[in-house]
Amino acid sequence: MWEQFILRGYHVDRCEILVKLSFGKKEKQRIHTLPFDTHFTLSFLFENDLCMMFSPLEQFSLITLIPLHIGNLYFSFTNSSLFMMLSTAVFLSLCWFVTYEGGRLVPTYWQSLVEMIYEFVLNLVQEQIGEKGKVYFPMVFTTFVFLLCNNLIGMIPYSFTTTSHLVVTFSLSMSTFVAVTVIGFQHHGIHFFSFLLPPGAPLMLAPFLVVIELISYCFRGISLGVRLFANMMAGHTLVKILSGFSWTMMSAGGVLMVASFIPFLVVFALTFLEIGVACLQAYVFTILTCIYLNDAIHLH
Repeated sequence: MWEQFILRGYHVDRCEILVKLSFGKKEKQRIHTLPFDTHFTLSFLFENDLCMMFSPLEQFSLITLIPLHIGNLYFSFTNSSLFMMLSTAVFLSLCWFVTYEGGRLVPTYWQSLVEMIYEFVLNLVQEQIGEKGKVYFPMVFTTFVFLLCNNLIGMIPYSFTTTSHLVVTFSLSMSTFVAVTVIGFQHHGIHFFSFLLPPGAPLMLAPFLVVIELISYCFRGISLGVRLFANMMAGHTLVKILSGFSWTMMSAGGVLMVASFIPFLVVFALTFLEIGVACLQAYVFTILTCIYLNDAIHLH
């Protein structure tokens, strides 16, 4: 639910404020007639919580672009869906551009970038999983590129960071967790459960070790998504808070305006740090996926 106040009209001695209250598609309006006095009017607005207070978390709000629902099931196309499609389209367009007519013998900058990403993920799979892991290279490569593009596009001002939503990262991590488990059973069948008991462990400790290993194994799917979500959300929130603080100091004028360059420089440095975090989180998610695949294929 959100509120919006609009100066509807004013006269010599009074002003009329139209207040809109919206919740989904429902909207209510009410009109307040107040004395035309700035101090009194602002006091009224703050006392009645009619002023819109912008939160650092507002940047993560989901906005419905194309409403679609069947009963209580909602399948609306949101800004999150738009930017996920945009990030996918950007990389696919880049791949088509650099491989058009077979690419070039002397690669261009963009072709070198695509080849470098490809070789980086391929080496990651070979080092962490081995020869048996090459068959899963498309899955690992797609995961890395998807996360990298979404994280970097989220750094563009007025864009949207899809990986700052737990529902996106958790869905991706649980999908990876289920896929790794299925792969483990495909390779070893029922023997895959031996993964829960480390080799050489005393049989007396088996009941405790199995429970601990099972909990640890199940938390892999949770930790993958929560780690990515927490890092992306925290970083963007911090940048937003410091940006607002810098702008407030700059708008105040005087000494504060001169001192505003300090938080501005911090924001500038944090922006580059967040770009590094965006790349690092895509790498961490990918390398952990490779480690989990290695455990599923080779067990202990």
